Parts: sequence; structure tokens; C-alpha cells
Amino acid sequence: MKFKVEKQVELMVYLLNKTDYSKNKIKSLLKYQNILVNGKITTKYNHILNTNDIVEITNKRMPNIKNIEVLYEDNEFLVVNKKPNLLTVSTEKEKNRTLFSNVYDYIKEVNKNNKIFIVHRLDKETSGIVLFAKNQKIKDLLQEKWNDIVTLREYQAVIEGKPNPSSGEKKMYLKENKEKVVYKTNDRQQGKLAITKYKTIITNEKYSLVTIEILTGRKNQIRVAMQDLHTPIVGDKKYKAKTDPYKRLMLHATSLEFIHPVTKKKYKFTSTPPNSFTTLAR
Repeated sequence: MKFKVEKQVELMVYLLNKTDYSKNKIKSLLKYQNILVNGKITTKYNHILNTNDIVEITNKRMPNIKNIEVLYEDNEFLVVNKKPNLLTVSTEKEKNRTLFSNVYDYIKEVNKNNKIFIVHRLDKETSGIVLFAKNQKIKDLLQEKWNDIVTLREYQAVIEGKPNPSSGEKKMYLKENKEKVVYKTNDRQQGKLAITKYKTIITNEKYSLVTIEILTGRKNQIRVAMQDLHTPIVGDKKYKAKTDPYKRLMLHATSLEFIHPVTKKKYKFTSTPPNSFTTLAR
């Protein structure tokens, strides 16, 4: 958001009049360097604005606040970049060290009355885009209409070897065993259909970098699809990978695109994988 100042006024007073933000929200924006005056970061609420000054409020936060990287934030959504080897939500074994816990702390620091709701999840081992809702209504609408409103879910992965063919679409029925391992089954009654598209970007003698689009949201579907191609994702010991040079699963959620269930506005969020993805496959 950008505003042109009409007369001399204190920054806090100006923003309270121009936005629907609370004082706590404005102080948080100032603290995390989200407010610019004439292109320069301003952190003092009593900064004096002059006529024709330009005040800008940015969406992006400073990285790694409360151990999270915020990619986008408005009154309805919060989009963050999840680190690898971090649970999205708690389990019986791990209650506190989760992405949700970090986001909860972050949102409560801004305003203790704020609420946050998880919309979708990533595997513990996977990094990249995760979407949160800031109220129950928008969370329910997104989840109820998820398969209809989501127009793109894209990933990048580094895999062992070269897929043959170099691009294509995998349709499989997936089932999970007692050991929590997902596998391909020929039993269409017991399995769930998973559709995964992939395309090779770069490759060398040992590894390939691929883009992956999922048309269904099944547990571990990308990992099983790559294993079925005899090119498991690097670092994925669960699905027969032989190498793990970076001590992580080399899978990153790079793009999420959806249409707002009420306003019909299209949103697209992107996240760039670590440089190691390209380095390994070059």
C-alpha cells in the first residue's frame, strides 16, 4: 500500500487514519521494517511526515522472525517458507518444534488476540510454501473448495539419475502400510489415485533437477512417483535413495496458485529453492 501525505502529521496518527490497523499492528510493522517513508525504512512511530511524503507499507517481513520466513501477509492469509526437517503440525511424539508453533508465536506477538489456522501441509522433510488462514471462515472455505480453487501446486526436486522419459505424467493408486510407508498398488478399490507431472530442467551424470506439478494431494505422492521412475529424490532414504549430500530431502514447494473462494481474485505465491538444488544437478 502506498499513500501520499497531504499535510504534516505524526506517522502513527497518519496510519491509524489511513488504515484499519491497530496501534500494536503498526508498531509491529515498524519493528520489522515494513514501513517506508520516501523509500527509506522508518521504525519510529512518532516520525513527522511532511506534505507530499510517500508512505509505503510492504507485505514482506524481515526473514527468520520467530524462526519463520514470511513470504506474504494480509488480513486473511499468511504464507511462509517452511524449513526442511520441520513438522508442519504437532504429533504424539513432537508437540512444540513445529511450523505451526512458530507461526502461532509470531502472530500472537503482533496481537495476542490474533488467530491462525493451517490450510494445508508439507511432509516434515519437505521445504517451501505453506498457507495459513487468519480466521476460521476463510480456512473452512479454502479447505472445502481446495480441489476446485487451487490451480497450481508446483515443486522442484533433485533426483538420482535421469528420468526416462525426461518428462511425463505418472498416474498411480497409492496405499499406506502399517510402517507408514506409501506404496503403489494395483488395487483401485483400496488405493487412492495420485497424478504427478514432471519435467527435467537440467541433468548431469549423477543427478537431475526436475519441476513437478501435482494434480492430487496424496501423502508422499511425489516421493513414490520418483521412486517408481527408478530416480528417487536425493536424501529420501525412506524411498530408496542412495545419496544424501546435504542431509535433507531435496524437495521444495515452489509455487502455489489459487482463486479466492469469495472474491474470485487469483493469488500466486512463489519460493525459490536453495542454490544447492541447481548446484547438485549442474
